[in-house]
Amino acid sequence: MSFHFTTDASLPAMGLIVLQSDETIEQDFRRIFGPDPLIYVTRVPTATQVTRDTLQQMAETLPAAASLFAEPTKFSVVGYGCTSGTAQIGADNIARLVREGCITPQVTQPVSGLLAACAALNIQQLGFLSPYVEEVSAHLVNVLGTNGIACPVFGSFNEACETVVAHISPQSTYDAAVALAAKGGIDALFLSCTNLRTLDIIETLEAETGLPVLSSNQVLAWHMAKFSGIDLTALPYGRLFKEG
Repeated sequence: MSFHFTTDASLPAMGLIVLQSDETIEQDFRRIFGPDPLIYVTRVPTATQVTRDTLQQMAETLPAAASLFAEPTKFSVVGYGCTSGTAQIGADNIARLVREGCITPQVTQPVSGLLAACAALNIQQLGFLSPYVEEVSAHLVNVLGTNGIACPVFGSFNEACETVVAHISPQSTYDAAVALAAKGGIDALFLSCTNLRTLDIIETLEAETGLPVLSSNQVLAWHMAKFSGIDLTALPYGRLFKEG
């Protein structure tokens, strides 16, 4: 027996390219966005050790990762979930490589999200916390500097292994961020890396330090929501969502 059927119109969706080694960003996005809107996820191969060379290697496989999104999905935006990878490969190159694999009017990543968030909150001086080794962290700080955001206060966990980064406790991140804020001379704190667990400490950090607190997953979700016309102002994940 053969049945007649109808099809629904394709709904606009967001695409998210996640690092193979990332254990955090998908969970954070589910918490931020809930069941709506539609979010499609693909993964890009990554090395277990984070260096500038291994970050650069992602450029070779980004188009293939983007090509694995369900077709013919209509995206409002596609996000690439790697802060240090963006600094290494370059935001413009990320957009070009993603569009080699899928069709989307907008491509963003945590670096562009951070710069947009700093503009929205009038931030020029960041206290910067990174989980990574010096060569990776320093390059990201330099990229921010060339875009008008200084990082006069900097700290790192000096960890190269992604698996370890994913399991750094939120309390460790909180304590390090408070220590950085105590140095003064900054407009906000930035907790870098999509694999770092930060959502549950953002508002408490803001209350203790009196500063806006930004994180990689937070600014990426916020920037993608902006492109998609989604209102995040009611969510409890920091001043950015309420004032940005």
